[in-house]
Amino acid sequence: MQVDGRALLTFCSNDYLGLAHHPEIAVAMQEGIARWGVGAGAAHLVNGHFSPHDQLEHALADWLQVERALLFSTGYMANLAVVGGLMGRGDTVIADRLNHASLVDAAQLSGAKLLRYRHTDVADARRQLERASGTRMILTDGVFSMDGDVAPLAALMSLAEEFDAWLVVDDAHGFGVWGEAGRGSLSALGLVSSGVPAYLIQVGTLGKAFGTAGAFVAGAAQPIEVLLQRARSYLFTTAQPPALACATLGSLDLVRTGDARRANLMARVSQFRSELERIGVPQGGGLAAEPMSSPLVQDPHSLALMPSMTPIQPIWVGDSLRALVLAQRLEQRGILVPAIRPPTVPVGSARLRVTLSAGHSSEQVMQLVSALQTSLSQDVLDGHHGA
Repeated sequence: MQVDGRALLTFCSNDYLGLAHHPEIAVAMQEGIARWGVGAGAAHLVNGHFSPHDQLEHALADWLQVERALLFSTGYMANLAVVGGLMGRGDTVIADRLNHASLVDAAQLSGAKLLRYRHTDVADARRQLERASGTRMILTDGVFSMDGDVAPLAALMSLAEEFDAWLVVDDAHGFGVWGEAGRGSLSALGLVSSGVPAYLIQVGTLGKAFGTAGAFVAGAAQPIEVLLQRARSYLFTTAQPPALACATLGSLDLVRTGDARRANLMARVSQFRSELERIGVPQGGGLAAEPMSSPLVQDPHSLALMPSMTPIQPIWVGDSLRALVLAQRLEQRGILVPAIRPPTVPVGSARLRVTLSAGHSSEQVMQLVSALQTSLSQDVLDGHHGA
């Protein structure tokens, strides 16, 4: 990327399969513009729903082997829709404490009671379900965006069945990356191989592994129809451009057949983790979920690679100033990696958030590791805080 006139090698994109600049997708969008123009002109239920939107919804449903899918302009709007459309006053949302901000906002704006369980703690989720009243909904990310870990989806499905609750999985960072034909975290765990249960609703974004923009909600026909009729973030906004749906149809074909890209992405993940171990960066556990209980917090000079086999590879730093200094040193060496600090993550758990892509080469990963090693050496010389 060109940033303020400088060329920087970026490790902060969610373009996991490297499709955002794929020529076939660009051609599909150009042809869509030539046929449909650059705007939808109205909301879906007025006259903004075009053939490409309809084709994409059917293609997404077929890909995920569900009855129906519904398109949204953004992932944030999709999450607002699915919680607000199905839940209300007197109901209870049981949510992972480290869910994405859009899920938190969706629960709070729905009017339902919000109970939060400790990160990935199934026993705590059960305790919250036992306290819940009205319609129950378990709400979780599939892959957590700041930690790179995966929700205990099998156990959450069992809880949903036991308590007759909705289970909503925002798999924004799983779709395209995991599972058969890129179908996501649930597919990768073998949880939907024999069919998708009616209580399960999946939310996905198209601006990450798909390389385009927008989002979808997928599941059984009845809840999707309810969202179409009741979800305010669907009803009261202009539809995404039909040309964008054309582009995403092209992208979906590449995602379906993207096993080689997924294999390359996982090779980059494994390479990065092994190389950081080689230069002496330890691999730690539980750093984000319970930051103040980690022994590394007692040593402000420690850092660790958090436990993740996803493209999200956070390096736990702890101190916010130190994370900023390390990010600045990487930028000076031509590498763009963001420093993530509170309130995005819990106090005491600032980190460098590295994201890898199938578009990265092995040589580029080594460039990142080398820059990080040099930056950490400077960290030691400067007393760990750039003094």
